[in-house]
Amino acid sequence: MEKHDLLHEFPEHKDKIHELKISNEHFRKLFDEYHEIEHQIHRINMGSELANDTFVHELKAKLLFMKDEIYSYLNK
Repeated sequence: MEKHDLLHEFPEHKDKIHELKISNEHFRKLFDEYHEIEHQIHRINMGSELANDTFVHELKAKLLFMKDEIYSYLNK
């Protein structure tokens, strides 16, 4: 199963991610929520959690929206 955590998604921004997690409360909350959802999707895909297709689709859509917002922080 492929990882979609932010350090795998944006390895070139590792230092900036760390800096923003320390200095920007909104980014830190966004980062934490992104990882919670990413882990939940991973558990569903592995069969550890059950979810219907609609819920999984909503989680993935939210993850993409959050990833776009995070990316905008990384490119400021």
